Amino acid sequence: MATPTSTRRDPLPVFCFYVSIPQLMAGNDKAFFKSVSGLRYETEIVPVRAGGVNDTTFNLVGATKWSPLVLKQGFTNSSKLLAWRQKWITGEEMVRVSGSIIQLDTAMKPMATWSFVRGWPSKWEMGELDASKSELAIETLEIAHDGLTFSA
Repeated sequence: MATPTSTRRDPLPVFCFYVSIPQLMAGNDKAFFKSVSGLRYETEIVPVRAGGVNDTTFNLVGATKWSPLVLKQGFTNSSKLLAWRQKWITGEEMVRVSGSIIQLDTAMKPMATWSFVRGWPSKWEMGELDASKSELAIETLEIAHDGLTFSA
């Protein structure tokens, strides 16, 4: 009988996650969203031609660009995200925040974390209101930030 030499690592489901932004939420509150996207970053490629070398272009490493995080949730009339955005628009309190998106397994245990730093609300949008549909009202908030790190 064969004995396993390593622990099985199944892919994580996309529906098990939460968002933590301690500066906007009381204590260790967790915010649950319909979807989170924008977990990506890209490092620019800078092509350089060297004098006398006509058969190739050298690719140098450029700046890293961080995509904004896009958080979607059902709209309620007590949205802390919208209140945060409103304070930015009025200039009342322009606070940058750090936070995390935590990926859970099916037993609801944290398995992976993406942490962002110095985030600010760059865009807020209310979904379409249409009397011919029976869908939930969805609000979307984009958070621009200065970096994203991953930890398992």
